[in-house]
Amino acid sequence: MNTENQQRNPVLLVHGIDDTEAVFYKMRAYLIQRGWSVYSLDLVPNNGDVGLDQLAKQVADYITVTFASEQRLDLVGFSMGGIVSRYYVQRLGGINRVQRFITISSPHHGTVVAYGSRRPGCVQMRPNSIFLKDLNSDALILGQLDLTSIWTPYDLMIVPANSSQMSVGSEVIVPVALHPWMLTDPRSLAVVKAALAKRIKLPLLKKKSSQ
Repeated sequence: MNTENQQRNPVLLVHGIDDTEAVFYKMRAYLIQRGWSVYSLDLVPNNGDVGLDQLAKQVADYITVTFASEQRLDLVGFSMGGIVSRYYVQRLGGINRVQRFITISSPHHGTVVAYGSRRPGCVQMRPNSIFLKDLNSDALILGQLDLTSIWTPYDLMIVPANSSQMSVGSEVIVPVALHPWMLTDPRSLAVVKAALAKRIKLPLLKKKSSQ
């Protein structure tokens, strides 16, 4: 193992609604093959029956049990998992542990698809929800991390698709056709790898690129 690998943080993958950690099968293998230690957990329940703040506590508990208290880590959240992860970072102390934070097709500003359910977690993901307004009120705190938001303009689960944009950090557009493909498309995997390999530094300006 080379010096670069030794300096890499462990990576925690957080899945989306109605998914399990198995959804990361390809990304996990891809990153492990390239030298990362990869972890994931199943959020329970995964269908929106409880608030995202409660799911974030599961992430916090998993991190406490799995990693040494001084261990820094990198966080990758897909779809709802990106919002759950944001709550952990912004409200449960994760800002002091996470160095690189990647969200993939996450509804940072809500998705109209969430109007299709009255479950608490879905209500929180509606546009202009109290939950999202609260998180976005101090989103600038995420500038303390190396934040990358990855999204596709063709997303039919995150509507409008540009809800996945953030006002801080870096942004990468990967024009894949379907929401789930963001976890398997080679372009997405390459972007995640590049974001996890970046040297830790505070972002100065928002950068935008297309793949």
